[in-house]
Amino acid sequence: MKTTPLESRIARIVEPVLEDMGFELVRVLLIGGMHNPTLQIMAEPQAEDGVMGVEDCADISRALSAVLDVEDPIENRYTLEVSSPGLDRPLTRPKDFLRSTGLEARIELDQPFEGRKRFKGRIMAANDKEFTLETEEGETLDIDFAAVSRAKLVLTDELLALAKQQQDAAHTEKQQDKTQ
Repeated sequence: MKTTPLESRIARIVEPVLEDMGFELVRVLLIGGMHNPTLQIMAEPQAEDGVMGVEDCADISRALSAVLDVEDPIENRYTLEVSSPGLDRPLTRPKDFLRSTGLEARIELDQPFEGRKRFKGRIMAANDKEFTLETEEGETLDIDFAAVSRAKLVLTDELLALAKQQQDAAHTEKQQDKTQ
């Protein structure tokens, strides 16, 4: 996914802090103009079955604020916003596409591909360089990650059911851990 040089610099600053706290960086996004922009840091637990709560976001925010104050990558005043990706998560890394195989996504490209820049369809496969999308029209497209400007899962009944299933499995596992 495309990032600005400033977003890439910020990612290099915050990534080690997040990793030390047990989280992975999902996305850095600077939103707004030059006057009081919002710096959005999206993170998730390193553990696949990990849950991220409000307290985690607050802890991350405090830790990143301290580091960003020292490094000072943004000249002007800004607002720091820390969040988790949520169910209809942005797809920013090849592994996001890989674990979203079979799910529906919206894809936006930098340049037109076969005459279009926006696609909606099901992710059929992914590797380190590209992913395969079956569009709503039934086309199968192989799209290079470097061509993607934005990608996001679509909130569907299928995605909600999958999230519920994962939540139930995590709850059952916690209960089993408590009884042992």
